Amino acid sequence: MGTAAGTTRIADTDQALAAASELSAAFAADAGARDAGRVLPHDQVQALKESGLLALSVPVEHGGISAPAAVIAEVFRLFAHGDPSLAQIPHSHYTFLEAVRLQGSNAQQAFFFEKVLEGALFANAQSERGPHPIDVDATTLVRDGDHYVLEGRKFYSTGALFADWVIVRASLPARAGDTPTSSTPKALAFVPAGTRGLRVVDDWDGMGQRTTASGTVTLDAVRVPVEQVVAFTPIFSAPSVYGARAQLFHAALDVGIATAALAEGVRQSAKARPHFEAGVDTAADDPTVVQLVGELTVTVRGAQALLAEAGRAVDAAAAELDSDSAAAASVSVAVAKVAATRASLEASSALFELGGTRSASGAANLSRYWRDARTHTLHDPTRWKLQHIGRYTLSGTTPPRHGQL
Repeated sequence: MGTAAGTTRIADTDQALAAASELSAAFAADAGARDAGRVLPHDQVQALKESGLLALSVPVEHGGISAPAAVIAEVFRLFAHGDPSLAQIPHSHYTFLEAVRLQGSNAQQAFFFEKVLEGALFANAQSERGPHPIDVDATTLVRDGDHYVLEGRKFYSTGALFADWVIVRASLPARAGDTPTSSTPKALAFVPAGTRGLRVVDDWDGMGQRTTASGTVTLDAVRVPVEQVVAFTPIFSAPSVYGARAQLFHAALDVGIATAALAEGVRQSAKARPHFEAGVDTAADDPTVVQLVGELTVTVRGAQALLAEAGRAVDAAAAELDSDSAAAASVSVAVAKVAATRASLEASSALFELGGTRSASGAANLSRYWRDARTHTLHDPTRWKLQHIGRYTLSGTTPPRHGQL
C-alpha cells in the first residue's frame, strides 16, 4: 500500500480527536461483517493514512504537533470502540516513532518523520516463537559494509500486510554465526514493503482480532542500509517511558472494547424481553438488568478514568524524566491495563445477559467483542502487572525496564 497523496496535516489535538471520532464511526459501520468474513480492511487503513492521525507524535520541530500520550491513548480508545482489529493495526507504528525520536540520528528523524507526515504506516515484526526464551531474538542483523544482512522469521506481525515499512527487531551478534542470547544487543531494521527477501504471509488464524493480518514475516538475506537501522537496546539503559507508552496504548484498546461492548449491551437490552418474574413491560425496567448495567458502568467508567490518569502520568514523566517519575508512570499504566482487561472481558460477556437468547445468534456475531477482548488481553499477562503493582505499593520496588512496562 502506498502513502496517501492527500494526507491531512493535523493542526492540534482538538482536530485529532474529532478526526478519530469520525473514523471510529466509519470503522464501526461494517466491523461485524468484516470479522465474520475475515475481510481485511484495506480501504479503512487507507482512510487512516489519509487522516493524518499517524503523525500525531511527530515532534513540532519536524512538522508535527507532539501530541501528548494521553491524547493518542484516547484516539486508540475511539478506534477500538469502532473496530478493535483496526485499532491494533497502528499500535506499533506509534511505538516505533518513539524509538526514532529517542535513538534516531538527526538524518533518520528527518527522513522517517517526513514519511509519516506523508501518510506512511509502520508495522511490527517483533515476536518470535521458541524454543529460545521470549527475551531472545533469533533474527539477526549482521554488518556487511554499508549494509546489514537481515535473517530470521517473525510471528504475530500485526499490520505488516498493510505497512509501507515493516520494522524488524533483531539481534546484533558480534560475528556472523554467533547464537544470540538475552544479552545480545538489539536494533530495529526499517524495511520498505516490497524489499527483496521480505515476505509477509497472511496466515493469522486467531479467534479474535481476526482482521489485523497478524501473520508471519520471513526475512531471507534482506539487505538493509545502515541509515535504516536504529539502536533498540540503549532505550532501556536509562529511565524512559517507552514501555509505558506502548502499554498505555494497549490499555486504551481494551477500554475501547469495553465501552463498545457496554453500548452494544444497552442496545441489545432494548430488544430483549423482560423476565416474567420482574412484572415489568421492558427489560430496561427489570431490576436485575438495572443492577447489572449499573455495575458494568462503574467498571467501564473506572477503567476509562484510570486510562486517563495513566496518560497524564506518562506525559508528566516525559516532561520531567527520572527513575521515580518513570516508575510511577509504569505503575499507573499497569493499574490501567489491569482495569482495562477486566472491563473488556466483563462487558463483552455481560452483553449476552443483557440481550438474552437472541443475542447468541451467529448472524448477530456479538461474540466478536469477547473474542477480540480475550485475544488482545493475552498480549501482556496482568498477573505480572499485579506483581509489579504490589511490590511498588508495599516496598517502593520499581518495576523493571523493558518494552512491556
